[in-house]
Amino acid sequence: MLGAVFAVLAARADSPAIQRVMLDDHTVVSVPVALNRVTTINFPSPIEAIDGAGFTVDGKTPGLFQLAHAKGSAFFSVRALAPKASANLNVRWHDRTYVFELAESATPVLSLNLESPPSPAEVGRAPEVSPLKLLALLDKAKAFPLLKSQQPESVADVGFTTYDGKPLVSDFNDYEIQIEQAFRFNAEDTLVFRVGITNKSDTPLIYSPDSFALRAGNRLYSQSISDADGTVPTHEKRTAFFAVTGTPDGGRNDLSLKNNFTVLVQRLSPPPVAIPATNAPVQPVRSPRGKS
Repeated sequence: MLGAVFAVLAARADSPAIQRVMLDDHTVVSVPVALNRVTTINFPSPIEAIDGAGFTVDGKTPGLFQLAHAKGSAFFSVRALAPKASANLNVRWHDRTYVFELAESATPVLSLNLESPPSPAEVGRAPEVSPLKLLALLDKAKAFPLLKSQQPESVADVGFTTYDGKPLVSDFNDYEIQIEQAFRFNAEDTLVFRVGITNKSDTPLIYSPDSFALRAGNRLYSQSISDADGTVPTHEKRTAFFAVTGTPDGGRNDLSLKNNFTVLVQRLSPPPVAIPATNAPVQPVRSPRGKS
């Protein structure tokens, strides 16, 4: 499609100031920019050129926005210099032009991370992710808070959201599954979920730990790996992790963390009621007195 499509950045509930967008040279990306804060736009690799009208690089020359970019780097920073300022910025990258529409705003995006578009050979095909790689993704999700604070570059490409403010709960009457955190590893087309399973019944909950499934819309995605013990004691809550990769037919799922997900698991309890065995002799049935 050759016509420009305007994509307004949707604010994520957990961190609206940090956004992630896949590069598309047929899309104009709107970026809100503040007067008193800096917005940094990050490309996957060094930028070839930047063109725009109404930009100043030293802040002294009149302009609507101040632009900072070091030649050969993969990012640039902008700041609005006037209320209600707006201008477009065209960036050359990999022999294509990407268009950004900047506008002064009181709710700016502070960091915009741009992802490489899939190559023609990759479109529609899920990446091959080994079991060892899946284990590594689970470990990265578990250690995310520590990595984010001490080694932020190691999780810079990880999409993350938390549902503390508006939890996603799958309620099954006597037990429920709540999504607490979700992570997206785009290169592996894999989502990792941290869930809390609460047993509301008077009997232990037993489930198959390798049976997690995710419902998004009308599609169901089976787990690619999980870390769960399969039991939840009476009236207690247990944490589990599981991941989904690609689609059941081998394609990419490209699932956004903004979906309204439902989590399913195969329940194994309570077990069927067993009739206790006994060696006591069978008592004859007596007819009522006076009747044969």
